[in-house]
Amino acid sequence: MNFPSKLIQNAVDELARLPGIGRKTALRLVLHLLKEETTDTRSLAEALVKMREDITYCKNCHNISDTEICNICANPLRDHYLLCVVSDIRDVIAIENTGQYKGIYHVLGGVISPIEGIGPSDLTIASLVERLGNAEIKEVVLAISPTMEGDTTAFYITRKLRDFNIRITTIARGVPVGGELEYTDEITLGRSIIERTSYSK
Repeated sequence: MNFPSKLIQNAVDELARLPGIGRKTALRLVLHLLKEETTDTRSLAEALVKMREDITYCKNCHNISDTEICNICANPLRDHYLLCVVSDIRDVIAIENTGQYKGIYHVLGGVISPIEGIGPSDLTIASLVERLGNAEIKEVVLAISPTMEGDTTAFYITRKLRDFNIRITTIARGVPVGGELEYTDEITLGRSIIERTSYSK
């Protein structure tokens, strides 16, 4: 791809490093920014720099936060006896968007993956165990993706928590709403049959 300006090429190169952004999309974004007012482009750049430099992580749950304690952990209206363990900050956002969960969270920062060189010590599992020892948590919900790595992580956590008098649950797994049975993989369909629930109107 040939560029009329080295400055544009540099901007495209940087944007194309972002996940899901190809070079054509990056070029489209750069040309859009070029048409915008200089103040708008500067505001975008300043917001990104400020976000990168000033963002912090909650010392309790490791979620992204503007302060030492995040809004969820600091909210007295949340159920502080219910703790949802997720692998990534994006999972917190996804669950919060459902509006169905009122407890608090613990973000692991990934899943155990020997192939990628990620072990338990690379995650916040030790912090989770310490947290449960100092808090009155009654239930831990494992909301970790049902992959091989996710299941390994969930199994490891349950082993670490077996000495605690805490109920450990996991999110339901099954056929998605609107899904066709014939296109559902065997493992998911099998789990749906095994973990069937009572039919109610």
